[in-house]
Amino acid sequence: MKPSHTIESPQHRTWVRLRKNNSARTGAVVVAGFVMMAIFCRLTAPYTPDSRDTAVAAPSGPSTAHWLGVDANEKDVLSRVMYGSRLSLFAGLISIVLAVSIGAPAGLVSGYFGGWIETIIMRSIDVALAFPSILIALLVATAYKPGWAAVIIAVGLINVPVFARQVRVTVLTLRNLDYVLASRALGASPLHILGRVIVPGIINPVVVLATMGLGAAILEVAGLSFLGVGGDPTEPEWGSMLAQAKDHLGSSIWPALGPGIAISLAILGFNLLGDGLRDALDPRLGES
Repeated sequence: MKPSHTIESPQHRTWVRLRKNNSARTGAVVVAGFVMMAIFCRLTAPYTPDSRDTAVAAPSGPSTAHWLGVDANEKDVLSRVMYGSRLSLFAGLISIVLAVSIGAPAGLVSGYFGGWIETIIMRSIDVALAFPSILIALLVATAYKPGWAAVIIAVGLINVPVFARQVRVTVLTLRNLDYVLASRALGASPLHILGRVIVPGIINPVVVLATMGLGAAILEVAGLSFLGVGGDPTEPEWGSMLAQAKDHLGSSIWPALGPGIAISLAILGFNLLGDGLRDALDPRLGES
């Protein structure tokens, strides 16, 4: 006889919870929309980012030819927003990857070994947190030649403390669990315990934090670009578009409204997706 029910794997239960979560679904749709926009902007954008329409007054509001109007340089705002998604999303993603690559190992080592190693790492993190993040970003960005590489490094570094502290807190909890103590009692090396026992337990919190951090990273990239420490200011990017539009707000708000809405929606999408992932990956929310 066949069993009356099948045993669902934890991965399947997580996927079911994720699909049923309204925040996750909404966030996934928004994020997917921006990703598709970035990938296929060459095919879907009505104009190239540098195309000029000299037949219209610049800047101006929406029309049948330009759905979000044109900016002061006679360029289509919608097309530049669509092309700008590539650089904004890419810079945010790489900066978060950089932050995870530095912050997660730092938190892992300090949380597991403790002692003077933890003191040095966490006091360094505390010193970094004592300064406003935008100040650190400006110092890092101006220390290098202005460009998108400097912006990505700056945004990545100011997010390192976030991941280091979260991973450390998680490791402090995991290292005292029975299966970790059993591995240590059986003679497993610290490297084995960290790689095979501890690391799998920190993946879920890091994934959730990275997803939510992507929205903040996009905002920070746009902020630095707005302040002029990014790359070519004429290149389509949401922050640089806002910087160019601010001098013409009296004439038309549309050149600023397009990238402003794009930034807000991107942040909302990643935050909703992160909230949904957190709920789905939390084992305490599993079915009883």
